This record gives sequence, structure tokens and C-alpha cells, in this order.
Amino acid sequence: MPKSADHSLVLIVRRTIAASPQRLFEAWTQPLELQCWWGPKGVVCTAAEVDLRVGGHYRIANRFPDGATVWISGEFFRVEPPRELVYSWRLESAESAERVTVRFEPRGEQTEVIVTHERIRDDRSRDRHQRGWDDCLSGLAVFVSRPITPNQA
Repeated sequence: MPKSADHSLVLIVRRTIAASPQRLFEAWTQPLELQCWWGPKGVVCTAAEVDLRVGGHYRIANRFPDGATVWISGEFFRVEPPRELVYSWRLESAESAERVTVRFEPRGEQTEVIVTHERIRDDRSRDRHQRGWDDCLSGLAVFVSRPITPNQA
């Protein structure tokens, strides 16, 4: 696993999804859509708030099978629709923030989603993030493959 200059772990997760960069960017940044696919298996996104602008903040609530809810929050550093998002990542119980970059790169009629998660403190956290991002990207792929109904618009 690569390490960043400050010696923290870096995780890169990639998934090619049958959707346009614009569609995936919207699913990633619109709170009602985000709630439909976000989270690792067994976790339900019960709330999402997104102020999509540089300096804006987001909050995502993850309810675990045991009923506990964990909030993830952060600030947007770069917002370049429909190609890239860069934001801080902080669990409510964490002392320091990590950093996430999400790129949406067109590949013909598909898009490669590349998530780079930096400043991870240890191998255990990196492994949890790996499972979480894999599951999130699987959920995103399923979500965008469904037709949009008037209630979703």
C-alpha cells in the first residue's frame, strides 16, 4: 500500500460503472440520492446533508445493524462537476481528519470511479475503508442502473 509524505496510509479503490460522469457525480452529491446507495453492507444511510461548494460541508449518518449511528463529516476542498471532488473525512469520534479524492473518468459509455483515501492512521482502518468503499461503489453501480422514477427526480 502506498504511503503519503506524512507516513500515513493511502488507499485507492477503482470501479468502472455503466453510467456517465455527470450521473455518478449527481448520485454522489445529491443528499436524497446519496441516501439510496451509501454505506457498506448492513449499514443504512439515514441522513445526508451536502453544501456542494468549496468551503461547504457535508454530513452523512450511518446506522449500523446494532442500531448505533456514526456520523461522517467534512469540508469540500475542490468541487469540479462532473469530474472531481476532494474533501476531508472525519468520523465523529476521530481526533483528526483524513482526505478523500473522488474522480469520475469517462471510459467510453462507462465511467471509472477512482476513490483515493489518504491520511489513514493504520492498517486496520485502511482495511475497514477498503471494505466500505468496495461496498459503496457496488451500491452506487446498482443504484444508477435503475431507471429514475418521478419520485426520485
